[in-house]
Amino acid sequence: MARTLVPWTGNPVRMFESLRKEMNDLMDEFFGTREGNELTAWFAPRINLAETDQAYEISVDLPGMKPDEFAVELKDGQLWISGERKHEHEEKGKTYHRVERQYGRFQRAVGLPTAVKADHIQAEYKDGVLRITVPKDESAQAKRISVKT
Repeated sequence: MARTLVPWTGNPVRMFESLRKEMNDLMDEFFGTREGNELTAWFAPRINLAETDQAYEISVDLPGMKPDEFAVELKDGQLWISGERKHEHEEKGKTYHRVERQYGRFQRAVGLPTAVKADHIQAEYKDGVLRITVPKDESAQAKRISVKT
């Protein structure tokens, strides 16, 4: 995110304006983005990335979500997982004492270091875990070389 600093011209009010703007930008970058006066939260779901000789295997924790609430895309050599978990609204007669679940938009990009078979990528969602298998292209797979004696 590009930050725009207000130039300080020796005026203390301009200096504090610049500091306030920079702090707002940092908070937006850390917690989310502003839409009007409302802050839209972002979070990053936890992932595991494993590699075998034939493929990359990515697991993403997305508990409580439906498959139509997230998307999986391959673009520019990266696997993108994005979506939004809607915040549960308070119900009448219920007082929340603790809210630790993460809500809001999310986006994760997983860089793939080698050539992959884009047409053979598989994604399965079960029990709150998205499992993606990205097969490597034959040119990227390790080849065993026999040693002659």
